[in-house]
Amino acid sequence: MLKRFAILGAGGDLTSRLLMPALADLLAQDKLPDGFEVVGVGLEPFTTASFREHIAAALAEFAAKIPEGVRDRLVQALSYRQGDVTDAGVLRVALKPEVGPLVVYLALPPVVFEGSVKAVAAAGVLQDSRIVIEKPHGTDYEGTKRLNALLKETYAERSVFRIDHFLGKQTVQNVLGLRFANRFFEPLWSADHIERVDVRWDETLTLEGRANYYDRAGALRDMLQNHLLQILCMIAMEPPTSLSERDLRDKKVEVLRNVRDLSPTDVGRQTVRARYAAGRVGEREVPAYVNEEGVKPERETETFAQTVLLVDNRRWANVPFTLRSGKALGETCQEAVITFREVPPQPMWHDSQPRRNTLRLRFKPDELSLDLNLNGSGDPFVLEPAEMDLELAPQELTAYARLLLDILEGDNTLSIRADEAEEAWRIMTPILAAWGAGVVPMREYAAGNDFEPSLK
Repeated sequence: MLKRFAILGAGGDLTSRLLMPALADLLAQDKLPDGFEVVGVGLEPFTTASFREHIAAALAEFAAKIPEGVRDRLVQALSYRQGDVTDAGVLRVALKPEVGPLVVYLALPPVVFEGSVKAVAAAGVLQDSRIVIEKPHGTDYEGTKRLNALLKETYAERSVFRIDHFLGKQTVQNVLGLRFANRFFEPLWSADHIERVDVRWDETLTLEGRANYYDRAGALRDMLQNHLLQILCMIAMEPPTSLSERDLRDKKVEVLRNVRDLSPTDVGRQTVRARYAAGRVGEREVPAYVNEEGVKPERETETFAQTVLLVDNRRWANVPFTLRSGKALGETCQEAVITFREVPPQPMWHDSQPRRNTLRLRFKPDELSLDLNLNGSGDPFVLEPAEMDLELAPQELTAYARLLLDILEGDNTLSIRADEAEEAWRIMTPILAAWGAGVVPMREYAAGNDFEPSLK
């Protein structure tokens, strides 16, 4: 296990909210080696002392359940160097590659990845180190191919970790056990029995101070291109021979390669883009997205994206997979819903017919729910719906902590491979192109309201 962890872009929100709390989680469970060190590099004018104060405050807010003594130990392991993360000289001094291998985590906007990767290599960081690319892994298909080519020139694929923290989530991982370890699900897991799959990630959150990133990305790049496609892969993949990194990632790539290309006409019929107008979310008045601080309206960035995809193979022929995500909506709803086909009409039930069975995989909180039809409590020949719920026990580690531990140990299983990243962008590129050409009009929804757009 590596003992040194460098964060490029350490002054950003990702470090405070997620990376440092995840490292504190690992330290609290004695999963970090003795002498573990964290070095932050960024443009923010911190000294080591002020950076420690900054992170201590962040841990008090975002890792309050972790004992204060553990948090203090992690803070004392921090150092900081101000400088340009694309400057090899700055990185040579900050990372001290001559000391030995380390993790280099690029907590940066995608536009900085290439320059930072070149600087890391020029600074002398060798193959036995690990380079971590935070999502989204690029901004488009061509840019991702270019980044992957650069990484291939400088580091072996085993040294590169493209992170999508959804793969560390308990419910996402449980899809594998649910499907492949239960006799009553696997025979039904196909177009013969499943009518549709809906993956939904609705949030009441707005920009929360992230306009500098989000206004350049939008909902499609931020959520559908990575997180929700990963969930699609886990639901749709064929059984892997093993859960090794090679077998599991091969099956995910196979799914993505089978996703049908969208023509401009398909994009017009099968996608929706929208952004929130002024409204009220809970007790909070929310301005229209275009009036949020840091937003440039001319970019026409969407805060809601929806697309219907088809997986062209025998198992999933003509089954629609709908992916949707939006901000400033009326309620939080984060789930994958598998809707089974209707049973044939049956005259035995007086004035009722069986409803479609649905299986819900909820991600916040981690739950499973199965909708069934049962005999009525009054008239046994009238059906009544029933719901079976299972709340999953909390994970030992948070999603980010799970992935950081894998990185420190050199396990690539839950990271994104180069070809997988490219295939994900290949799927989304026609949508981005058609949206840019105005094929799909920008809709609006009032902040704090439900939004259920119809497709043409």
